Order: sequence, then structure tokens, then C-alpha cells
Amino acid sequence: MDNKIINIGIIGCGRIAQTRHIPEYNSNKNVHISGYYDFNNERAKEIASKFGGNVYESVDALLADDDIDAVSVCVANSDHASITIKALKAGKNVLCEKPMATSLEDCEEMVATANKYGKTLMIDQNQRFAKAHIRAKKIIADGVIGNVLTFKSTFGHGGPETWSVDGGSNTWFFDKNRSKYGAIFDLGVHKIDLVQYLVDSSVTSVSAKLATLDKRNSNGELIGVDDNAISIYELNNGVIGTVTSSWTYYGQEDNSTIIYGTKGIMKIYDDPKYSIKVILKTGEEILYNIDKIQTNDNQTKSGVMDEFVSALIENRTPISSAESVLNSMRAVFASVKSNELGKKVLIDK
Repeated sequence: MDNKIINIGIIGCGRIAQTRHIPEYNSNKNVHISGYYDFNNERAKEIASKFGGNVYESVDALLADDDIDAVSVCVANSDHASITIKALKAGKNVLCEKPMATSLEDCEEMVATANKYGKTLMIDQNQRFAKAHIRAKKIIADGVIGNVLTFKSTFGHGGPETWSVDGGSNTWFFDKNRSKYGAIFDLGVHKIDLVQYLVDSSVTSVSAKLATLDKRNSNGELIGVDDNAISIYELNNGVIGTVTSSWTYYGQEDNSTIIYGTKGIMKIYDDPKYSIKVILKTGEEILYNIDKIQTNDNQTKSGVMDEFVSALIENRTPISSAESVLNSMRAVFASVKSNELGKKVLIDK
């Protein structure tokens, strides 16, 4: 099966497609990028002239091409569910950007549609693929830091206006109609998913506070979505901890996770030199120089597209299948509800 070629269509040609999806597909010998759609047709044409492939005038036209096996959905949050479901019904396998969708009902419908039509649906929860996170999961499973008790995980940077292809205060990330929520959808969803992945447990309740503290639109008004979110999560194995997501870390990006166990502490992507530091209660330190975490300014290969393609070729479930991401999305929406109600919210399965 090594010589099998997967024909990919790119739906949405913004920054995430340009920085991650297209280059990573291009570096995979089993992929041919067949074509592109973007609401900005000139942008799609520019990408096609650089990387090759057709430009489609609509999503429907791209999905009608029988030669396309799979698509990457790289559009604004509000369109994730509708385009993904349409693509699955058209017989395409789908890699959808995070957050999976803007409502839990849509997330569940996406999974149900993939199952009904027998197609692969993967979500770009790329922190599962970071090398230090893979190693950290094994360190925890091996009992090096004992039984996990608590955690704190943080993802913060200066905001999407410096990242989005249409940047500045008019970025779609600040538009509630297109993004639905802010930092918790953009960054928090990564860490909520990661913590559950690392400790192999699911969030059962959450107490959260979402706030808009500093980000303003072009009229100088505070944006309509959160620029900070801080949540306390309880997991079904008794572990408790916090996840912080922020668009107002103006000095330095923070993408760290610290796990506290009965035998010691593990710090992941917290030290500029060592991707993992284990500090045991005996005083012993174990240092791992594995890799550097991706930042907006330092993009490295995520491994997500390679996993998607491998899963298709090998006819297996991908590591970040949509079904495996559902509880992360339940936790996100429970966080939003907790903020609205001002109290702890239990997660219904």
C-alpha cells in the first residue's frame, strides 16, 4: 500500500492551510493535492499557481470531483460542521480543523455522519502529535511520577490578529458570528484535549470563567468573544487541574503543561532548553531534550497530515479521530455553560 496516492482537496486557503496543511501534504509521497476552494478566489488561484492543482468555484464543485479522495476543512469555525457533513455525504474522508464545531449537537452529527457513510473523520488536535507529549504520556503510564494528582496547562500568546491571513482587528477570530467563541476555542480546546489524552481520562465537571479583557475591534470596542478563559476540570479518575487560554500574553508565548504526581512533577514545554523536565521528590532531575514546541513564529511539521494519510492508506482509525475528540468538545461547551451560569457544570455523556 506504500505507493497508494491520496488525492486531497483543500477547502479554505487561509493561514492554517498555507502554513500546515498544504506544505505537509506536499512533503508526503502518498499525497497529490488535486485542488483548492476559498471564498477569496484570487487567494486560491495564487496557492494553485505555487503548488499546482485546480481551483474550484465552490465547495460543491470541489466535492463533486470524483477523483478527490479526501479534504482538509480549513474554514472559519462556523462552517466546520456544514462543510464536513456535506463532504462526508459526498463520499470524502475529512480532516477538519479544530475546534470541531460550534455546538455539541453539530459535533455529534459529524461523528454520526462519518459512521453512517463509512468515512474517516479526523480533527486537527495537533498537540497529541507533539513528540514531547507522546513521550510524556508514556512517562505517566510507566509510573515515573507516580499516580497523577493535579495538573495545570496553559496556552497563551498575543492573539490571532498577528496570525490570521486577514489580520488585524478585523480578523474573523474576533467576529462572534464566524468564531462563536474566542481564546477557549482557539487555544483552550488544544489543552483540554491534551490533558485527557495524557492522563487517559475524561473530564466529568468544570468550573470556568471566560472574559474579554483587552482585545478591541476596529471601532475600539471590546470584541464579542473571550480573550481569556480559565477553567478548573475534574476527571473521572479523580485528577483535578486548570486550563488557561489567553490572547493577551504579549511578552512571550506559553504552551506549557505541568503534571503533579505522588512521586514527582513533570514539566512539559516549560523550559526553553528541555522539552520535558521530571523532578522527583527524591531531588533527582530527569531531563529530556526532545524537540521544541511549535509557536506562531516557529512552525515545525505537526505530523497531523501524515497521520491522516497513513490512517486512510492503512484503513485504520486515526489517533485524533472525531469520536475521540467528542469529550474534549463536551468539556469546552460545559466550560461556556459554567461561565454563563456562574457555577460548576457536570458533563452528561
